[in-house]
Amino acid sequence: MIYSVTGKIVAKSDDTIAVDIGYIAYELFVSRPAEYTIGDSKTVYTYEVLTQDDHYLVGFDSLLEKAAFASLISVKGIGPKTAISALSQTTPDELFQAISSNNTAYLKKLPGIGPKAAAQIILDLRGKLIDSAGKKQKGNPEIYDEVKAALKSLDFKSKDIDDALATINEPGATAQEILKLALKRLRKQ
Repeated sequence: MIYSVTGKIVAKSDDTIAVDIGYIAYELFVSRPAEYTIGDSKTVYTYEVLTQDDHYLVGFDSLLEKAAFASLISVKGIGPKTAISALSQTTPDELFQAISSNNTAYLKKLPGIGPKAAAQIILDLRGKLIDSAGKKQKGNPEIYDEVKAALKSLDFKSKDIDDALATINEPGATAQEILKLALKRLRKQ
């Protein structure tokens, strides 16, 4: 296994970067290639994907992002390309917060994650994740369910509720605070 590569960024595309380590350049799939600058020297942490049909390296800007990727691909039905795509639209801390808070609406907005995958991610990973501060993620999984039920009782449509909740991922927020934020977003629609 290759733990990391350190070298100069020499190329990038829509989903990859190339890191020249002096005598060879590695092509790495990354979640956000735009964040890498050609010509910069960089250490990129890696994960090697080896299947019957594929063999490639995935690159990460941080060990936390690598841990988020590894956590996602450990979930039944989530493959490496889906995990990379999902990480392109969120940060590891936001992802972990959504999981610990049972915020399926936030997870469903990520590319390649549908309702079943979001539920499976929460089922498999809730209570097992460590955030960037090195602390086990804590959240109240009932909060988003409470808010969703309250909004349904106010006759908002499920899709509109999910769209509003998908934009809210506040660590430590109470149900009332999340409800207020959701109502603001629903009123703007």
